[in-house]
Amino acid sequence: MTTTSATRGPRADINVTPLIDVMLVLLVVFMLVAPATTRALGAGLPEPSGPAGEPSPMVVVTVEPEVFRLGDIPLTGAPALESALREKLAMRRDRTVVVRVAGEVRYARVVAALDAAHGAGAARVGVVTGAHP
Repeated sequence: MTTTSATRGPRADINVTPLIDVMLVLLVVFMLVAPATTRALGAGLPEPSGPAGEPSPMVVVTVEPEVFRLGDIPLTGAPALESALREKLAMRRDRTVVVRVAGEVRYARVVAALDAAHGAGAARVGVVTGAHP
């Protein structure tokens, strides 16, 4: 007995095997790349320096049109500022210097103050513009 099967023509089914292969490869790639792209934010927190955990006052250099001021002490030139900063920073654990620009000051004087701070061994230098509060 011979049986005749129904005639089969082309089918319109989608072959999903290549799609699944591509998706698995992408999954593996993203699983390997994702941990490498996370980065930590380097945030330096101030450390307590006093016995009661009080922060010590900041080292502030004020740049004026004629003089530099380290705190309240007027200094005439950048070399004098650098040596005074070196003495002040030698006794401190936090070696951060804030340069405040008071009034209309030439850019070269601000750069001289920044160079003096770096030359004195400051680890971080910040710049503040505007009037003294």
